[in-house]
Amino acid sequence: VQLQAFGGGFVPAGGSLTVSCAISGRAFSSYGMGWFRQGPGKEREFVAAIEWTAGTTYYADSMKGRFTISRDNAKNTVYLQMNSLKPGDTALYYCASIKTIVLPITSPEAYDYWGQGTLVTVSS
Repeated sequence: VQLQAFGGGFVPAGGSLTVSCAISGRAFSSYGMGWFRQGPGKEREFVAAIEWTAGTTYYADSMKGRFTISRDNAKNTVYLQMNSLKPGDTALYYCASIKTIVLPITSPEAYDYWGQGTLVTVSS
Protein backbone atom coordinates (compact mmCIF):
# COMPACT_ATOMS: atom_id res chain seq x y z
CA VAL A 1 0.00 0.00 0.00
CA GLN A 2 1.37 3.39 -0.99
CA LEU A 3 0.01 6.85 -0.39
CA GLN A 4 1.08 9.80 -2.49
CA ALA A 5 0.22 13.29 -1.31
CA PHE A 6 0.58 16.22 -3.67
CA GLY A 7 -0.68 19.69 -4.40
CA GLY A 8 1.12 21.68 -1.71
CA GLY A 9 2.69 25.04 -2.43
CA PHE A 10 2.83 28.72 -1.55
CA VAL A 11 -0.38 30.65 -1.06
CA PRO A 12 -1.08 34.13 0.33
CA ALA A 13 -3.08 34.54 3.50
CA GLY A 14 -6.78 34.38 2.74
CA GLY A 15 -6.18 32.21 -0.28
CA SER A 16 -7.25 28.67 -1.09
CA LEU A 17 -5.47 25.46 -1.94
CA THR A 18 -6.48 21.86 -2.53
CA VAL A 19 -4.16 19.00 -1.69
CA SER A 20 -4.74 15.45 -2.86
CA CYS A 21 -3.78 11.98 -1.75
CA ALA A 22 -3.85 8.92 -3.95
CA ILE A 23 -3.67 5.46 -2.44
CA SER A 24 -2.49 2.48 -4.45
CA GLY A 25 -2.71 -1.14 -3.47
CA ARG A 26 -5.54 -0.11 -1.19
CA ALA A 27 -6.04 -2.56 1.62
CA PHE A 28 -9.47 -4.18 1.77
CA SER A 29 -9.66 -3.30 5.45
CA SER A 30 -9.14 0.45 4.91
CA TYR A 31 -12.10 2.34 6.31
CA GLY A 32 -11.13 5.67 4.87
CA MET A 33 -8.49 8.36 4.78
CA GLY A 34 -7.42 11.15 7.01
CA TRP A 35 -5.23 14.23 6.95
CA PHE A 36 -2.85 15.32 9.64
CA ARG A 37 -0.45 18.23 9.67
CA GLN A 38 2.69 19.27 11.47
CA GLY A 39 3.75 22.89 11.54
CA PRO A 40 7.17 24.28 12.43
CA GLY A 41 7.90 23.56 16.07
CA LYS A 42 4.48 22.02 16.56
CA GLU A 43 3.21 18.54 17.19
CA ARG A 44 1.32 16.60 14.58
CA GLU A 45 -2.41 17.32 14.71
CA PHE A 46 -5.52 15.85 13.18
CA VAL A 47 -7.13 17.86 10.39
CA ALA A 48 -9.94 15.86 8.80
CA ALA A 49 -11.00 12.35 7.80
CA ILE A 50 -13.53 10.66 5.56
CA GLU A 51 -14.92 7.14 5.31
CA TRP A 52 -14.72 5.41 1.93
CA THR A 53 -18.18 3.85 1.93
CA ALA A 54 -20.54 6.19 3.75
CA GLY A 55 -18.58 9.35 3.05
CA THR A 56 -18.92 10.40 6.67
CA THR A 57 -16.57 13.27 7.41
CA TYR A 58 -14.76 14.35 10.54
CA TYR A 59 -13.01 17.66 11.21
CA ALA A 60 -10.88 19.22 13.87
CA ASP A 61 -12.85 22.04 15.45
CA SER A 62 -10.40 24.67 14.22
CA MET A 63 -10.81 23.53 10.60
CA LYS A 64 -14.60 23.37 10.45
CA GLY A 65 -16.02 25.82 7.96
CA ARG A 66 -12.68 26.45 6.27
CA PHE A 67 -11.54 22.96 5.20
CA THR A 68 -13.51 20.39 3.21
CA ILE A 69 -12.50 16.77 2.75
CA SER A 70 -13.90 14.69 -0.10
CA ARG A 71 -13.11 11.45 -1.87
CA ASP A 72 -13.28 9.85 -5.29
CA ASN A 73 -13.65 6.13 -4.72
CA ALA A 74 -13.08 5.27 -8.37
CA LYS A 75 -9.71 7.02 -8.26
CA ASN A 76 -8.87 5.97 -4.69
CA THR A 77 -8.10 9.62 -4.07
CA VAL A 78 -8.97 11.95 -1.23
CA TYR A 79 -8.94 15.73 -1.45
CA LEU A 80 -8.59 18.45 1.15
CA GLN A 81 -9.83 21.83 0.05
CA MET A 82 -8.54 24.61 2.26
CA ASN A 83 -10.05 28.10 2.22
CA SER A 84 -9.31 31.31 4.09
CA LEU A 85 -5.82 30.08 4.79
CA LYS A 86 -3.83 31.65 7.58
CA PRO A 87 -0.08 31.70 8.25
CA GLY A 88 -0.81 29.33 11.13
CA ASP A 89 -1.93 26.74 8.58
CA THR A 90 1.63 26.47 7.31
CA ALA A 91 2.60 22.85 7.77
CA LEU A 92 3.53 19.56 6.22
CA TYR A 93 0.24 17.86 5.43
CA TYR A 94 0.15 14.09 5.67
CA CYS A 95 -2.50 11.69 4.48
CA ALA A 96 -3.04 8.32 6.09
CA SER A 97 -5.24 5.27 5.74
CA ILE A 98 -7.72 4.48 8.52
CA LYS A 99 -7.18 0.96 9.80
CA THR A 100 -9.75 0.90 12.58
CA ILE A 101 -12.77 2.84 13.73
CA VAL A 102 -12.49 1.45 17.25
CA LEU A 103 -9.94 4.11 18.16
CA PRO A 104 -10.74 7.83 17.95
CA ILE A 105 -10.50 9.07 14.38
CA THR A 106 -8.35 11.94 15.64
CA SER A 107 -5.68 9.58 16.95
CA PRO A 108 -2.71 8.65 14.75
CA GLU A 109 -3.05 5.16 16.26
CA ALA A 110 -6.19 4.64 14.16
CA TYR A 111 -4.11 4.83 10.99
CA ASP A 112 -1.62 2.44 9.47
CA TYR A 113 -0.23 3.60 6.14
CA TRP A 114 1.07 7.17 5.77
CA GLY A 115 2.05 9.33 2.83
CA GLN A 116 5.25 11.35 2.68
CA GLY A 117 3.56 14.70 3.18
CA THR A 118 3.09 17.77 1.06
CA LEU A 119 4.21 21.21 2.23
CA VAL A 120 1.74 24.08 2.43
CA THR A 121 3.18 27.52 3.11
CA VAL A 122 0.87 30.44 3.78
CA SER A 123 2.48 33.86 3.55
CA SER A 124 1.29 36.81 5.60
